[in-house]
Amino acid sequence: MNNQWNKFIYKVGAPVYDRFFNSGVFLNARKKVFGDLVLRDGQHVLIVGVGTGADLCFFTEQDIHITAIDISPSMISQAKDKVNDDMHVDFYEMNAQQLQFPEQTFDLVVANLILSVVPDAHQCMNEIIRVTKDRGSILVFDKFTPRDKKLSLGKKIVRPLISLLGTDIGRHFENIIEPYEKQVNILDDRPVLFNGMYRKISMQKLS
Repeated sequence: MNNQWNKFIYKVGAPVYDRFFNSGVFLNARKKVFGDLVLRDGQHVLIVGVGTGADLCFFTEQDIHITAIDISPSMISQAKDKVNDDMHVDFYEMNAQQLQFPEQTFDLVVANLILSVVPDAHQCMNEIIRVTKDRGSILVFDKFTPRDKKLSLGKKIVRPLISLLGTDIGRHFENIIEPYEKQVNILDDRPVLFNGMYRKISMQKLS
């Protein structure tokens, strides 16, 4: 996977993305992910890889400022249609591996379905932590290989083919977060979809 290829895939897939990832079981999973989220008025939230804006509906009741980035202008165009007049959202076309924000900018960083699609998940995680304020929150919803388990033979065979669709089914969150274990505290790590293939992971950045 690389960013240019991903931009092409997202441009092609943007018109039908909502049908698969923003409805049905995925919508129910997102409700679980955001179900216990508590925000205070005035907080600044970053959505990394906003896609077509599936997560925006969970922020309509709070008086907060949202910054939403994505590498795909086609995805951003659709996400803008999901913003109502009461929401404060700024959109930027941006690489999730090179966030153009100062350190400790955001109270909450939402990174849903992004660590499995960026070329370098370690660099993306590093950037997410960097721009999160001390004691701020990081929320992840994504697919990972279950902890302490190896990728099955079948998945090993199809992994290169699925990567052509812009996603990696063989990443371990434990490997991604390992270099940053002293920077964050994992508060919650639970399965939410497809027998634990998709997990909700919430973290707090340590000061």
